[in-house]
Amino acid sequence: MSKDTILIRKIAPNDNAQLEQVIRACFHEFKIPLEGTAYSDEETPKMYESYQNDNDVYFVIEANGEILGGGGVKPLKNFEADVCEIQKMYFSPKVRGKGYGKKLFEKCVEAAKKLGYKQCYLESAPQLKAAIHIYESYGFKHLNGALGNTGHYSCGVWMLKDL
Repeated sequence: MSKDTILIRKIAPNDNAQLEQVIRACFHEFKIPLEGTAYSDEETPKMYESYQNDNDVYFVIEANGEILGGGGVKPLKNFEADVCEIQKMYFSPKVRGKGYGKKLFEKCVEAAKKLGYKQCYLESAPQLKAAIHIYESYGFKHLNGALGNTGHYSCGVWMLKDL
């Protein structure tokens, strides 16, 4: 896969089905619980529609028309208005370890700043060690418990960063 065929762009309506498959496959691959995670979220099958507000954005990684991952920014549910959540960040094995996850993560953090958020929150699963290492390298600090109300009670890692 040559670099010039990889694109990070905002989600489009016809990305939903492929993106849902990428998201769901990660849960099986890493043996993450399906309940109390993004796997069972109502918005997972309709990601495009779920990110059409003025205060959110979702990006996908595309290679030759194939969706290989994505990640987005949304207000943290039931929490202070100036805190966002980086969420639904999942990647196909085809793009892992090539630096695209970092690029997409940086794009999300930049988008959060542009949208006026003061802090950025995220939740992860302990199984996702590579992802957690990236978050730490960007200055995200571990919390002792969840913020807001994401409904993701099976996520055991909570992190926060000032923007």
